[in-house]
Amino acid sequence: MVHSTWGDWFVRQVESTTVEGLSLWYLGGNGFVVRSEDTTVYIDPYFGDGNPPFTRRMIPVPMNPKDATMCDGVLITHEHLDHMHPPSFLPLLDDNPDAKVYAPMEAFEEPEYGDVSGLPDERSVTVEEGDVFELGDINVHVRGANDTDSLHPVSYVIEHDSGVFFHGGDTKPADVFGKIGDEFDIDVGALAFGSVGNVRYPDGEIRRTKWYMDENEVIEVANQLRLDRLVPTHHDLWKGLNADPKVLHEHAASHEYPKSIEVVEVGDMLTTAENSLPTK
Repeated sequence: MVHSTWGDWFVRQVESTTVEGLSLWYLGGNGFVVRSEDTTVYIDPYFGDGNPPFTRRMIPVPMNPKDATMCDGVLITHEHLDHMHPPSFLPLLDDNPDAKVYAPMEAFEEPEYGDVSGLPDERSVTVEEGDVFELGDINVHVRGANDTDSLHPVSYVIEHDSGVFFHGGDTKPADVFGKIGDEFDIDVGALAFGSVGNVRYPDGEIRRTKWYMDENEVIEVANQLRLDRLVPTHHDLWKGLNADPKVLHEHAASHEYPKSIEVVEVGDMLTTAENSLPTK
């Protein structure tokens, strides 16, 4: 069951905003709403509470997907619960008969959630590295990723006339990112960042767990991609794996990239426009 901490205020604000260029709203975890003048895309939306005590959500749920009326597509990076979560994305399709869900085959066939039977085959699109497709006035490029905890992770490059947004899912450093940095002039990149923590797994055992990049790895990937602006993500979501993204400024100080680091909170909006600051 999905519930919204904020009622329908946030989604109404997202859908009523007059957009110029490419605008991004942070949903928490690794989720984003991406809007252009003509197109609305959700990336890794997750509005669940986790699976306590294994995973415990530490941030508000900004919206109920049932309240959304605008969605041209949903992009999923991999099969994990907080990325491939049918209760979070299926309602986005209800009022949008042409919208589809795009994900690697393994996310459809072996989702951590366990059941995607509510998603019709005709609204499921399998993607793999090298694919390119259009959603309205947005071009989506599917690229590789490196997440050893995932069966088949991908990353997405969202290309629009006004700017380029990169979403890395839960990736770690990978050689492919240097090639992506050569191919695209990326304005904003979202990279998963967190701490190493002790997590109580469903079998009752407590294990030392590292799901996301540490400070040095995030800056390494930012340099591989040649990011103008880095948006750290995922550091806010799970109890025990939280991290302070402000420390990344110290780690980035001697590196060419990123040009800037933008720390966002749930509900913040930013754009790909140069010198754009998050709207709180």
